[in-house]
Amino acid sequence: MATHFPLLCSSYGDCWDLIVDSDKDFPPTEDDSAQAKRRNFRELAPALVLTVSILLAVVWSPSLSAGDTLKAAEKNILSPNQHLDIRVQANAFGSASPAEIEAVLHSSASELLRYCPHTQLAGIDVYYRPDHPEINSKRTPAGRIAMVLSARDTHWAQYSFQFAHELTHALANYANSSQQTIPDRSNANLWFEESLCETASLFCLRAMSRTWQVSPPYPAFRAYAPWLGDYAQQRLALPEHRLPAGTSFADWFRQHEPALRKDAGHRDWNAIVAAQLLPIFEAEPAGWEAVTFLNRGSSNGQASLSQHFTQWRASCPNRLRPFVSKLAAVFTAARLRKTIDLYPM
Repeated sequence: MATHFPLLCSSYGDCWDLIVDSDKDFPPTEDDSAQAKRRNFRELAPALVLTVSILLAVVWSPSLSAGDTLKAAEKNILSPNQHLDIRVQANAFGSASPAEIEAVLHSSASELLRYCPHTQLAGIDVYYRPDHPEINSKRTPAGRIAMVLSARDTHWAQYSFQFAHELTHALANYANSSQQTIPDRSNANLWFEESLCETASLFCLRAMSRTWQVSPPYPAFRAYAPWLGDYAQQRLALPEHRLPAGTSFADWFRQHEPALRKDAGHRDWNAIVAAQLLPIFEAEPAGWEAVTFLNRGSSNGQASLSQHFTQWRASCPNRLRPFVSKLAAVFTAARLRKTIDLYPM
């Protein structure tokens, strides 16, 4: 594998502020004793996790390789015709080994792909770059999907958060398709895809927090399970990721949609939108497969949001269309309010 990330001729879905809390996976403002104990353990965890994981792997499953372990886990989660091939750049992510990182990324991906049984995705090459995560808008010569992450060492929550975001871009643009590039066109509704990616990151962390309590990638990783959920909760609780006091989402969206259409990368605003979408996906996670139809069909790039949803719904099979309508309803109230303001009774 190449030791550097391929030159990005055209980037897509860059995530400038996903290096939140770059020193820890745990929120920095803890003061109760239980959190303090976990924080103290966090300082010792990297070496302990690696040592114990190796020992347990030898004792419990001496005949299984790391690849065999991943395949065994996938067998219980993914459909029989699914397998996601993830390759991680060697000697690039600090103290974490490629095998550990691959296991964590597989865990993150499985929280989405288990709800996408009809979805096929090409293999993914993961490289390190210190500035920000990003998916390449062009496949590799071998037809694989390339992306970069900025997480390092054993910050599993950061790996999971960043990878889920970029994986969602991959689902929206490369799934079930031989398309070689993501079209380089202006898209006034790209902010919605970015918000879906933020939603996926939160969804995966919260789901992984539950999964790792019973089925972690390595036995010793079970101790990390609470931190995954805490990382998601920390992001949701940031003041800039919450609606202003006394403001409804309908009013907020009516005010901010024009700016979002001009610049999809308002990450704080994407997070506010994601907070509205997350409960819908958690209540009906089979809706994740609808994301694989998001960018099907033609678009002039300047379609209204309602036109965008209409196109998306029409591209979906019948079983997924009601879910798309539920997402559209989140924004319908805001648009109705705008109409009422323009044309009062």
